[in-house]
Amino acid sequence: MTTVTYSVPNISCMHCVHTIQTEVSDLDGVKSVVASNDTKLVEITFDTPASEDVIKALMAEINYPVAA
Repeated sequence: MTTVTYSVPNISCMHCVHTIQTEVSDLDGVKSVVASNDTKLVEITFDTPASEDVIKALMAEINYPVAA
């Protein structure tokens, strides 16, 4: 099990939080997703077949790219 925390500057409201949590949770292998409007951080716990590359690609696809 792996846990990562990403900075996502595009988070601006609770709708953003809901969208990220819903979309990323749908990936196979993702166990939990906690996004915060206040800190603009997203903590994701996952196992295979999910990977950081897959998660980052999805985040970009839904218009919440991870900060470099």
